[in-house]
Amino acid sequence: MTEPTATGPDRRPGGRTARVRAQVLDAVRAELAEGGYEALTLERVAARAGVHRATVYRRWRDVGGLLVDVIAAAGEMDWRPPDTGSLRGDLTALNQEIQESLVVRPSFATALLAASFHSEQAARAQTALWADRYVQCEVLVERARERGELPGLRTDARSLLVAATAPVYHQLVLLRADPDPDLPERAAAAAVLAAAAGAFTAGRGDGG
Repeated sequence: MTEPTATGPDRRPGGRTARVRAQVLDAVRAELAEGGYEALTLERVAARAGVHRATVYRRWRDVGGLLVDVIAAAGEMDWRPPDTGSLRGDLTALNQEIQESLVVRPSFATALLAASFHSEQAARAQTALWADRYVQCEVLVERARERGELPGLRTDARSLLVAATAPVYHQLVLLRADPDPDLPERAAAAAVLAAAAGAFTAGRGDGG
């Protein structure tokens, strides 16, 4: 999920280099959340981070490089899927995390999503990050199988996860509606019922 113009997970800077990277990426998040992609420039990021523009240009080259590294940094975080003891609880907790990230103002998550439509570099990096998050969250379905919540079903984990989380994105990103505190649990419950009924059973012959 890295680009040649950005520092990604393959490089682990230390000391001053790590401090500069942290300052610059914090500045990118703040500028993007406050002004959106259109307002994001190397000059503004450098000024906010308190570093020379040449330093930003030399390391990240352009706005696309900055966005890729911000996404790479998100992938480096020690994030773990919820573990509440039930599939419904896990999906509810996951939806609550998503909802909180979308309703906070300014919302970096929403701004980054919008930026991915302007930058092909950011779009590719974000797609890779989402794919990785889906793989991480497959453990929710595996634990549900082990607990007998999905008896005898070869549930397609990604389809279930998409169905459980999609209503939150639809409500807050597409409809731009006010957050519904009951939606995370309601969407999770609906997905669990559908999964138990076999709605996400892996298709015949796909090995899922």
